[in-house]
Amino acid sequence: MARPNRFVVRCILDGKMTDAYLPNPGRLWELLLPDCPLYLSENRAGVKLPYTVVAMEKEGTPILLHTHLANDVAAFLLGSGLVPGLEDVRIVKREVAFGKSRFDFLLEKDGRTMVLEIKNCTLFSDRLAMFPDAVTRRGSRHLEGLMRLASSGIRAGVLFLVQWPYAQYFMPEYHTDLVFSETFLKCRDRIFLEALALKWNSDLSLDRDVRKLVIPWRTIERKSRDRGCYILILRLGNDAVVMTGGLGNVFFRKGYYLYAGSAKRALTKRMERHARRRKNLFWHIDYLREKATFCRALAIRTDSDIECALAADLKRISHWSVPGFGCSDCACKSHLFGMDTNPLHSSPFLDVLYNYRIGSVEGELDDGDD
Repeated sequence: MARPNRFVVRCILDGKMTDAYLPNPGRLWELLLPDCPLYLSENRAGVKLPYTVVAMEKEGTPILLHTHLANDVAAFLLGSGLVPGLEDVRIVKREVAFGKSRFDFLLEKDGRTMVLEIKNCTLFSDRLAMFPDAVTRRGSRHLEGLMRLASSGIRAGVLFLVQWPYAQYFMPEYHTDLVFSETFLKCRDRIFLEALALKWNSDLSLDRDVRKLVIPWRTIERKSRDRGCYILILRLGNDAVVMTGGLGNVFFRKGYYLYAGSAKRALTKRMERHARRRKNLFWHIDYLREKATFCRALAIRTDSDIECALAADLKRISHWSVPGFGCSDCACKSHLFGMDTNPLHSSPFLDVLYNYRIGSVEGELDDGDD
């Protein structure tokens, strides 16, 4: 299985390679791995691609990926009285505009108007679900618009549909989108916020066992800060010898490079600096960045000093390292590691990333954090 672009999945069907439409703009790195089973629906004649991806399986559990169906699911839940706090609502209209924003549902509750937005959540670990899995300026604008409606006297809210039946907690994904997380915090006590864990049967029928998730507000407030560590991913298309500051001339073989760095404050600006080629060269990584053809920075927001531990875990899953690189202020042998293939397509790398991003937070949660 491969993903040529955000909306196309290349997969094997009946022994033949075929392309299918994927109606989900999320990154889905941790889900769309090679050999993952997909649920496809056949498209009508005349449609460019013959199939549409509806769902996939993780550990034998179906996960709905088709974001366009999320509103149909929400309509069923609302109509069946399965949404806690909204058991007695009536759907007045789907797709309603207020100002420059459009929202998914116009409801009536206790004789009053309510606007409800639906978000599909496919990022999760064993017990913790998070949203979004990519930066969503649109999502932040929705939250801001709903707060404005609430200030004007119109009830408003967001319902997150978590496609993982074993989740117990829900949080905004502050590593990836700090702005969304900060906006989410402002919404507390101002609009309706609910996250539900859904269970899909093997025939893709929806189980009526719908569970409300805990939103750990104190943990969200403590974690949503612009500091921590990051992994910088660079790519060299060819072998190169690069003058690297105090290290002198260093040979870099072609491939992908993983660099572990940190910033005690202004983490976002540090990552933005790395994204730019043109700048004053200061750190070892600046010299390599000049030659790289691909660059992506992945934040791990934390108030703990984990940079060296992160470097050790990256070394464990890498294919080689560059001695002395980026570690002049610690006892590590290197903070730069190489891989022959794109780490974003590597299960071991994604396991490391999500262990730091989700797994570490999951271990801190308890039912009293509300």
